[in-house]
Amino acid sequence: MGVKLFDRGTRKIVLTNEGLLLRRRAEEILELVDKTERELTEQEEAVEGTVSVGCGDFGAVQMLPELFQSFHERYPAVIFDLYTATADHVRDQMERGLIDVGLLLEPINMEKYDFIRLNQKEQWVVVMPADAPLASRQSVTPADLKGLPLILPRRLNIQSELASWFGDEFDKLNVLFTSNLPSNGSVMVCHKLAYAIVIKGSISLWNQEKITYRPLNPELSASSVLAWRRQQPFGLAASKFIEHIKRTFTHLE
Repeated sequence: MGVKLFDRGTRKIVLTNEGLLLRRRAEEILELVDKTERELTEQEEAVEGTVSVGCGDFGAVQMLPELFQSFHERYPAVIFDLYTATADHVRDQMERGLIDVGLLLEPINMEKYDFIRLNQKEQWVVVMPADAPLASRQSVTPADLKGLPLILPRRLNIQSELASWFGDEFDKLNVLFTSNLPSNGSVMVCHKLAYAIVIKGSISLWNQEKITYRPLNPELSASSVLAWRRQQPFGLAASKFIEHIKRTFTHLE
C-alpha cells in the first residue's frame, strides 16, 4: 500500500497510525458482514404465508413430504395448502393464480410454465377385484379387456393415450364410468362393478385385501412435472418455495 503499518521493536510490534486506521476499518468491515448476515437470517426467519400446491393421485406425490419438510425447517412460519385434483383442473387453478405450484401428470400443455420433469415413471395398470379371472395373469392386453366393464380416467388427453394403446379395440370398449380421481373408482372396483385403468402409484392406500392390479401389456407409462406459471408475480413464501424446488432438484441431478 506504500505506507508503513507497524514498527518492529525488540520485543513487540507497534501499529503506526496508518496501521491503526487499517485495523479499525477491517473491524468495521467484519462488523458490517456480521450485521448483514444477521439481517439476512432475520429476513429468512420472517418469511411467512401460505403456499398453494396442487397435485393428483400418483406415485410422485411420495416425494412431496420430504420437499415440504426441508422447506419447513428453513421457513417454519410458512404453511402449505394442498389441493388434490386432475392435472387439467390444477392447471386451470394455476392460470387463475389460485395455485402456486402444481405436480402434474403428463401429457399436459406446458407452454406457459416453467417446470422440472421428475425422473419417476408412472405405470398404468388395471385394478380389479382380487378374485377376478384376470388376476391369474401376469399382465393385461387390450384383448383381455374386451367386453369387461371399465372405468377410464376422465381427462381427454389421457383417454387419447389409452386409445393409442387399445388400437382398434378402443371404440368397442364397455366403459361403465369415467372418473376424475382414481380413489373414486376404487369404490366401484371393491364392489365388483368394474375394472379401473389407473396409475399404479395411486393405489397404495386402497384396500389390498379386496383388490389387486396387473400392468398393461404392452407397457404404458407417463411422467410428471413440478410446474409454476412463467413470469407470474408470486408472494414471498411461494417465491422461496420455488427457489427451494430448483435447489433441491439441481442437487439431485
